[in-house]
Amino acid sequence: MEHVENIRKLDDEGKLEICGVFKGYPGMAGMYILKTDSREEAEEICKAEPLVMGGYATYKLVGLQIADRENNYLL
Repeated sequence: MEHVENIRKLDDEGKLEICGVFKGYPGMAGMYILKTDSREEAEEICKAEPLVMGGYATYKLVGLQIADRENNYLL
C-alpha cells in the first residue's frame, strides 16, 4: 500500500511521467520514468521508494536524453 501511495504522491507532484511492471519478466520488476530537475532529485526519489527502503527492491538510476524535433532526434 505504501508503494502505491508513493506512486500517487509522485504523480500528484508532477514528478511521474510513467510507471509500470515488465510483463513476462521472471519475478517482479518494473520501471519509473521520472521528471526531475536534477539527477540528485531523482536519486532521492529512488531512495525514498518504500520497496527500496524496506529492502524488497533495488533500483538502477539511468539518465535519458529525449530525442525530439527540437534536437533533430539527436542527429
